[in-house]
Amino acid sequence: MNKDGMTRIPEIVKKYERELLADWVERQSTAVTLRRDLLNTSELQEQSREFLSLFREAVQSGDLDDIMTGTWADVREFLGQLSRSRVQQGFSPSETATFVFSLKQPLFDRVRQEYGRDVEGVTKELWTTTVIVDNLGLYTIESFQKDREDIIRRQQQELLELSTPVVELWGGILALPLIGTLDSERTQVVMESLLQRIVETGSGIAIIDITGVPTVDTLVAQHLLKTVAAARLMGADCIISGIRPQIAQTMVHLGVDLADVVTKATLSGAFAVALQRAGLTVKKKANQRELKTEPTGLTGLNEEE
Repeated sequence: MNKDGMTRIPEIVKKYERELLADWVERQSTAVTLRRDLLNTSELQEQSREFLSLFREAVQSGDLDDIMTGTWADVREFLGQLSRSRVQQGFSPSETATFVFSLKQPLFDRVRQEYGRDVEGVTKELWTTTVIVDNLGLYTIESFQKDREDIIRRQQQELLELSTPVVELWGGILALPLIGTLDSERTQVVMESLLQRIVETGSGIAIIDITGVPTVDTLVAQHLLKTVAAARLMGADCIISGIRPQIAQTMVHLGVDLADVVTKATLSGAFAVALQRAGLTVKKKANQRELKTEPTGLTGLNEEE
């Protein structure tokens, strides 16, 4: 700092900007955290040049104590975009943070060069530089972690939606095969998907198949009952299939009341019940395994598939 206590960082950055950029890019290029498979030299140089230009403009304001002020808005926006792109590219938090922290040594060298033997001045300016760069580095890490969590959350949501397909087995009959653990979040997705399809197809019967659900406890049973209740409110009856012996024993032991819900051991058994409720029957024709449906109580209106 000069005699009146004002920092000379803005002056140093402006005076040595070209040398700072060259030194900074060189240090990044030789760092062990550099991912040459994800970032080429020209991209690194352009990102470094743009950041240093924004950094220079920010420090010229003299507001070096708080990077969350409006003066540093462009710098924060740049670091946010950098973090987001590097998350998507597959960088780690340390590899991303190195982009900012590696600027510290080039700045230190220019401060020493500018102050010479003024030990007190060098010490104060090094501390000022450290605080600025560290704050920017921490902001970058926080941005990186937030972006990564957002991506993970979005991917989990997409996986939940993909893992709960609702298929139409027959006109007015839907099937919802469940695979994996059924928790509160997934139950919400399951319920929304099923209700949406009920509305779209006007179906009156829905089969919820839990063959792929590894365990059924009280919580899972409650989730199933909530889904059944929601479907009924939309005018559709539910049949639960895939009730294995161990699951049946568990439900009895837990005291789960499924008295109002039709359950079957297999999806085919549930489908047969659904066809019967819809007034349809399945018959063989001329020794060929062919599906023929016939409305109950009516003749001459066969529908062949």
